[in-house]
This record gives sequence, structure tokens and C-alpha cells, in this order.
Amino acid sequence: MSRSLLRLILPALFLLALAGGEAVAHPHVWVIVKSDLVYAPDGAVAAVRHHWTFDEMFSTFAIQGLDAKKPGGLTREELAPLAEVNITSLKDFDYFTFARADGKKPAFTDPKDYWLEHKDGALTLHFTLTLQAPVKAKQLALEIYDSSYFVDFTLAEKNPASLVDAPAQCKLATRGPRDGATASSQPPNESFFQGLDASSNFGAQFANKISVTCP
Repeated sequence: MSRSLLRLILPALFLLALAGGEAVAHPHVWVIVKSDLVYAPDGAVAAVRHHWTFDEMFSTFAIQGLDAKKPGGLTREELAPLAEVNITSLKDFDYFTFARADGKKPAFTDPKDYWLEHKDGALTLHFTLTLQAPVKAKQLALEIYDSSYFVDFTLAEKNPASLVDAPAQCKLATRGPRDGATASSQPPNESFFQGLDASSNFGAQFANKISVTCP
């Protein structure tokens, strides 16, 4: 894989605006999110397993130059270098994943289990964020968003989140930014975003929220 292809990936991040067209106001990349919260045998949350499906335009742009060796599309192995660069790039953005366990921020390790899937014209990135130390929490809150709002994350309509091996009494709830009234109905124009600095957190109002309550 050439360096010119590698730089098309997620950081910089998603420096592609709209292929073949003039860039419009944020966002520029759209991602459908499914997430699994994985629990250890003792009832502590141990990991977050993400499945992110990118819009068809970005997917097509990202795999330019890759040729499937066999009919049926690109394999996981053929997409492995692309997956690695995606994951490496995402680290600078905290994987767009922000967690709180009883109000405290747990630390994640770098993903080791990750891969890309190309199906029906779209790329899906599968990866697992493991907590450095599993935590038992009565209230677990997970938010997924891009602070710059270059990338728009949206919870899947069906089964956006699930609990894996969680204690039976734990209850799961999800909420997207469009479920409430906090997010702006329409984002500002592009000049607004060009004026934001590194400390800006405009995209937080578009956060997708997954919460777990374990009495």
C-alpha cells in the first residue's frame, strides 16, 4: 500500500471533504455506531467493542487503489493495513469515546483487536477498547462524538448498543443528540469551524450517549 493511500485515512482526520464537489458546512463524514459493553465474570465492565460503519462516499474514497485479489470484494486481510492506520490515527482523538464510571474517567488501552469489513459499498471498522483495569460501577456513561463535528456519529436505529455478560440487574439506555433538544437544529457555516481552536468542544452537543445502571 502506498503512502499516498495511507494518508487518506481517518486522521488529519478525514481530510477529504466531498469528492468531486465543493465542501459544505460540517459534518463531512458520517458514521453509524453500534457498541457492545463487555463485562468480566465478576460484574465489572472490561471493554467497549465498537462497530462503526462509514458513509458510502467516504468508504469509496478510502479504498481507492485497493484491488481485491478474488471476486467478492476486499478481504479482512487485504484491508488490514488500512485498519491499522485508522486505529493509529484515532488514538490522537481518544477514539472519539469518552467514558465515566461513577463520575470517574477510566483509562483505555490501545486497541489490539481491530479489523475492517467492506460490505454493500460501505466500510465498517470493528475494534475493542479494553479498560486498563475493569471497573464496577453503579452508573456507567459512554459518549461518542467528534469535538470538531467534522465527523457525525449516529446511533444505529436497531440495536445501537448491547450488554455482553453483564449482571442481570444492569439496565441499558441509549440517547442520540436528535432525541433531545440540546443540539442545534442546524450547525453553523464553515467559517465558524475554521475559527475554532484546539480547546473547542463544539461537537459535544452532538454526543451519542450510552448509559448503564447497575443497582
